[in-house]
Amino acid sequence: MMAVIDVHSRYIVHWSISNTMDATWCTRVIREAFELCGAPDIVNTDQGSQYTAYEFQEALSGNGVQISMDGKGRALDNIYIERFWRSLKYEHVYLKPAMEGLELYHGLQVYMDFYNTGRRHESLDYKTPQESYTPAAA
Repeated sequence: MMAVIDVHSRYIVHWSISNTMDATWCTRVIREAFELCGAPDIVNTDQGSQYTAYEFQEALSGNGVQISMDGKGRALDNIYIERFWRSLKYEHVYLKPAMEGLELYHGLQVYMDFYNTGRRHESLDYKTPQESYTPAAA
């Protein structure tokens, strides 16, 4: 699974699941995010091979996006998406385990809608991510 989060609002601007997490798939997901919401000034990722691959790096730099990568073993550099993964696991995945891929996908759709439009965040003055989000293209 890959998700693109707006750090300011915690809004998940785009997400996708796949059986593999290769560079081609990740590049497609980030391009889709740019098409939906515009390209941001900066994208932060970990140092996974899919994110260090030329095609992914080119998708970012070709859209004028500055590339930022976490230091090795420094999950705190990417704390917002790491916190989202924790919420997703504890609020959905562990509570509603899926038996097959389509069931997982539909369950994730429901959770993403809840996360963006119904889950209030203390750090956002108890607003939802959607209430705090401004697209990059705006």
